[in-house]
Amino acid sequence: MNAHYTALRVVSARRAFALLFKQDARKQPVAEVVNVEDGHYVSYDFQDWAQLSALKREFEPHEHDWVRTVRSHLLIPRIIRVLTFSKVPKREVKFNRRNIFARDHNTCQYCGKKFPTSELSLDHVIPRSRGGATRWENIVCACVRCNVRKGGRTPVQASLKLIRKAAKPRRNPSVAIQLSDERYASWKEFLDAVYWDVELR
Repeated sequence: MNAHYTALRVVSARRAFALLFKQDARKQPVAEVVNVEDGHYVSYDFQDWAQLSALKREFEPHEHDWVRTVRSHLLIPRIIRVLTFSKVPKREVKFNRRNIFARDHNTCQYCGKKFPTSELSLDHVIPRSRGGATRWENIVCACVRCNVRKGGRTPVQASLKLIRKAAKPRRNPSVAIQLSDERYASWKEFLDAVYWDVELR
């Protein structure tokens, strides 16, 4: 999050710890951990987080995710707040493969069956050969079988029907998948927009 508690993006644990350990020119911390405790949000600098990690490691070793260092184990924080950055991100969901698969819940939009990402492809509802654009409203997930059946035709021509109309999501759909995991429940209060991957053209 930025200094105003606005969600910016998802970062790796490595990047989070780099920000937590970093100090500005005045030797002040650049970032802090925001942790949920008994329904309240509590802030920790790196040293305090290390001390809390030691206690949690002693009494709750199997209830958390850890990073092992040479001398100790550190809890992986779920939320960090960058104290020196107040910019508000654009509220725009990137048009990329990850977000399309997440929007469609890895479900073929023709037969309604769920598949691993490796067994799905992206299909132009109105084929490009017929003027179909590469945009949110014309791209859906399709399994190999349905994609082959459809070919270069429209769904009507191929006797297929979309299970739901393709549309641009209001929020980043990839995050919705992670929010179903209890470990990321603390994100719900702050989540606004998250950006990753290269945009499709």
